[in-house]
Amino acid sequence: MQRSSERILTTHVGSLARPRDLLEVMREKEHGRPYDADGYTERVTAAVAEVVDKQVDAGIDVVTDGEMGKVSFLTYVKDRLSGFAADSGEKLMPPSWQVEIDAFPEYYAGYLGKYTEQVSPMTTMVCTGPISYVGQEQLATDIANLRAAIAGAEESGGHVTEAFLPSTSPSGFGRNEHYGSHGEYLQAVAEALREEYLAIVDAGFLLQVDDPWLIEYLSENPGTTPEQRRADAEQHVEILSHALRGIPREKIRLHTCYGLNHGPRVHDIDLRDVAPLMLRIPAGAYSFEVANPRHQHEWKIWRDIPLEDGQILIPGLLGHATNYVEHPELIADQIEQYAGIVGRENVIAGADCGFSSRASFSPEVHPTVVWEKFRALAAGAELASKRLWP
Repeated sequence: MQRSSERILTTHVGSLARPRDLLEVMREKEHGRPYDADGYTERVTAAVAEVVDKQVDAGIDVVTDGEMGKVSFLTYVKDRLSGFAADSGEKLMPPSWQVEIDAFPEYYAGYLGKYTEQVSPMTTMVCTGPISYVGQEQLATDIANLRAAIAGAEESGGHVTEAFLPSTSPSGFGRNEHYGSHGEYLQAVAEALREEYLAIVDAGFLLQVDDPWLIEYLSENPGTTPEQRRADAEQHVEILSHALRGIPREKIRLHTCYGLNHGPRVHDIDLRDVAPLMLRIPAGAYSFEVANPRHQHEWKIWRDIPLEDGQILIPGLLGHATNYVEHPELIADQIEQYAGIVGRENVIAGADCGFSSRASFSPEVHPTVVWEKFRALAAGAELASKRLWP
């Protein structure tokens, strides 16, 4: 993993808005209706090339494929893991979401309506048999598309410092009806996903594990006690860490976030209560929310929470739930806050979360605004670099 050795590097979390024509075909595919399979494959390849070019043009150093071929950052695994039945029809609703929705029902009644614009609903998968990884072909396509897109960008005079591919963590998408315990079920999922983790690293890319469920386990939930939530989070960390065994830490980025985007978010747990567990997961870099105004003050926690040698922070300096474009001066100031505590070489400028974590006709941030946000991030990193490397 490249460090900010001469200047502050820039990156983001991964998912970007899919082109409308791709979404239209993806919708037919997801609903089991006839579609042009070869045309779909070609359009995904072209879309990856387009978003890599745009990332490079906007000044992003560490790029990715935008998850162009995935229906969401999470439920894409329905096509890559065996042992799961068809979608149950039960919509995914994490407990922390329900707490927030119950506190502001009138607001969320309108907000959640936006999810009707997804190409398919996010429903809970049901584990009904032994789990194994069967997504080798889809993953090989992801790898080939990203590799070709980077080569094309560089042939056109662009520069890619590094590239990553996202993969989900073992929790959150399925209900267990096969294994004897939830822990045994999670272990089986983790071992299956390990094949994806290893293949991404073996292909020469950084692995980013998307893990909103660490925070979810710790968050307010009327159905459990604080002690049980802590125990569940500890188990999650142990199982994910085991799935990452043997992979060099410097090849792994961990991203965690709070799930809901637009909203009051008054029930978010403090990052101070998450960070010590987060840092136990063997990654080289840790991506987390900062631009969200519920969390902008939390840069101060790193005065009390030391990093181990080699650990990098990727604070999210771009909001994924607002169409405001952050000012480069603000971004530079925030970079300097983190660099002043953990060291300039241990900070990479990032974003709070993905800009289209679900394939949707109505993503949280308009696609044209995302590219302007990326340009602001690059400009802020340049300002900070001049101050940190005078």
